[in-house]
Amino acid sequence: MLMRPYAGWMSTRREMERLRREMNRLFSDRPAWAQESSVSGYPAMNVWTDEDSAIVTAELPGMDRDMIDISVEDDTLTLRGERQPDEQEGVTYHRRERRYGTFVRTFRLPFRVEAEEVEATYTNGVLKVVLPRAAEEKPKKISVLAG
Repeated sequence: MLMRPYAGWMSTRREMERLRREMNRLFSDRPAWAQESSVSGYPAMNVWTDEDSAIVTAELPGMDRDMIDISVEDDTLTLRGERQPDEQEGVTYHRRERRYGTFVRTFRLPFRVEAEEVEATYTNGVLKVVLPRAAEEKPKKISVLAG
């Protein structure tokens, strides 16, 4: 039986390359369940509502509060800012995972907001914005009369 020399090595090499690609994909991609429920973006935000308002919290560690800009127009909230890099002279970075630069997050709320009454606080790197619902948007309670 006549065989080509090193023919087995090529198929083994291809299989090893395929395995390497699969392992890289496995460890670099987020799991499928996380992709469906997460929204990528900076900063990480939570939004919830009650009868009177919407509350937004955003994680902004290490930011100066003067670098944060919040604007509200009707039912749209825009959060923008700039985070400065923590540059140091004469060092070699081995890993830089903390984002820096400018960012903008805009999203619609489920109702219009009283822009004049919006309150924002920044404590321990967490921004909290309370957005009161516009008076005409609040649910009206209707009493039933006996008759």
